[in-house]
Amino acid sequence: MSETESDGRAGPPVPTRAAVRDRLDRVTDPELDRSIVELEYVDAIEIDGDRVTVEFTLPTAWCSPAFAWMMAVDARDEVESLPGVEAARIVLDEHMHAEEINRGVNERLSFAESFPDADGDVAAVRADLDEKARVVRQYDAVEALLEAGFEPATIASLRPVDLERYGSEETDDRSEDVASDGDDTDRLAISVQEGAVVVTVPAAPIDRYLEKARETGVLEESTEPLFRTPDGEPIDPESFDLVHQRGRLAQVNMSSQGGICDGLREARERRFGSETGDPETADD
Repeated sequence: MSETESDGRAGPPVPTRAAVRDRLDRVTDPELDRSIVELEYVDAIEIDGDRVTVEFTLPTAWCSPAFAWMMAVDARDEVESLPGVEAARIVLDEHMHAEEINRGVNERLSFAESFPDADGDVAAVRADLDEKARVVRQYDAVEALLEAGFEPATIASLRPVDLERYGSEETDDRSEDVASDGDDTDRLAISVQEGAVVVTVPAAPIDRYLEKARETGVLEESTEPLFRTPDGEPIDPESFDLVHQRGRLAQVNMSSQGGICDGLREARERRFGSETGDPETADD
């Protein structure tokens, strides 16, 4: 969608609620590594020309101010990256530090300027949470490979260059060797036994892991080992089970925290009711 200016030239595209919501879907609760849209944190999206206001509420009023700050900043930056958006205003509701966070994020202050008494830098908190998310995403990716029949030693030796998007021209040439369950969409093909056999696996968990591994700087080259220890080192095949167990524990911890947050959010909704619009049904 775009506007037409008086001279007949196409103006900047007009942002829609659907487009804004798609950008917000990229923003995660850093503690849970889940989208704030999926978690139903977003209460309202208002669009006035090239200016967008997003209101959101966290499961509890006492969620970490550092976590709330990260979500507010990420939401602002994602919405402002949308063509046609000049400025995004972020409003965090019903949080014990809502005033400081809303003022700081919308006035482009730093976390330290908004919370001068805070102990530590929010960047360090974000880095630690990103590493935990990487470990959990690796666990999910490795589980998909184990389910497909890969041996631990093979998984430890995989590199990004070994992955091919299933359905590509190169993979089609070897289609008779591909072991597939019939679903050819969103899958990756991995060669084993020196290329004699190609096995396909679901792409989603591996793509999610790749995104976070690259984001955290653990994985930079396509020829480097794909999976790592929590410290970022290549996995010794003899330590595979221990590394995978640590990933499972991290996933259980994150899932448990997510369950607690879901329960708190539901309890809060029952207590206060919904006073805001539903962005999922908003008119675009």
